[in-house]
Amino acid sequence: MDRRKFLSASAIVAGTGIAAPTIARAQDSFNWRMTNSYGPTAPFYSVGPGSPTDMIEKIRIMSGGRLSIEHYGAGELIPAFEGFDAVQQGVVEMNASNSYFWSGNVFAAQYFTTVPFGMSYMGHMAWLFHGGGLELWQEVYEPFGLVAFPMNSTGVQMTGWFREPVEDLGQLNGLRMRIPGLAGRVYASLGVDTRLLPGGEIFPALERGVIDAAEFVGPYQDRALGLHQAAKFYHTSGWHEPATTGELLISKTAWDSLPEDLQMIVRQASQAACLESLLWSESVNGAALTDLVTNHGVTAAPLPAEVIAALREATLDTLETEAAASEITKKVHDSYFAFKADHDGWAQISEVSWFKDILEF
Repeated sequence: MDRRKFLSASAIVAGTGIAAPTIARAQDSFNWRMTNSYGPTAPFYSVGPGSPTDMIEKIRIMSGGRLSIEHYGAGELIPAFEGFDAVQQGVVEMNASNSYFWSGNVFAAQYFTTVPFGMSYMGHMAWLFHGGGLELWQEVYEPFGLVAFPMNSTGVQMTGWFREPVEDLGQLNGLRMRIPGLAGRVYASLGVDTRLLPGGEIFPALERGVIDAAEFVGPYQDRALGLHQAAKFYHTSGWHEPATTGELLISKTAWDSLPEDLQMIVRQASQAACLESLLWSESVNGAALTDLVTNHGVTAAPLPAEVIAALREATLDTLETEAAASEITKKVHDSYFAFKADHDGWAQISEVSWFKDILEF
């Protein structure tokens, strides 16, 4: 269309009162802000390989500086757990967190972080990217004007730190524990007094005896918080978070303003971070666990079988109850467990058999 025809067409649109569509051009630049549920120097969650700040730098380079994102750790711009509301209200364009923190907004969001007794990293990521999980994530958030992508993964996490070892099921009754997400609901059903605390508040609460136990991530990040200085019993059974996945939350209005190439850059950078963060976690956790046990007097041991059995039963009851109470939760629940049923057969041959038959050989 030459200039004369373009101006004529523009005049026709103006004369009808119909607004001409706004088209994001490839050369447009964007300056966004990202808040975070974790502190500004938290390993993995804020800084380091596969972290949000690492992803932000990759986006800047790949976009040639056209998409610039300023990162704010928890408390620097908003409190730790207000990212969902901040993005929804347009205060910021992005937030880095875990979707299970938004259970008060929509219960189904928790499935995208991880599911107790659920799939490993391999299965969880397969469900998200090739089993309909990512599409369901968008459907769950669509009423809130939000879109989301997986941004990182710790892999399996540890049960947590306890001032006294858990030796029988009765000890859970009345236990005060920092634990988020679905696992918190499961523990609560067995009498645990669950607390939701930001990462920076866990150590002082455990040290002062405000709580009796705390779950955070794994050996490296837990050691960085100093949790081994407040409790010496480290239970290792990762029943509650077998594939803990981070969330990149984006305002849909802001997302729709990006041209297609920048959207693709964000999607690919966040997907790459899912792998890089896991690989970093796997590279540091072994040495950190050895250090904790060898040099800091930590006792690392699994939970008793009767406790695991009770937690499994309570998990199934909790999930079935919530799925029956909400149509969207049931849709996500059914998708996740249908995929898991198919994937479990392969996982038994691949991951499980390898650990049992090959690793021990």
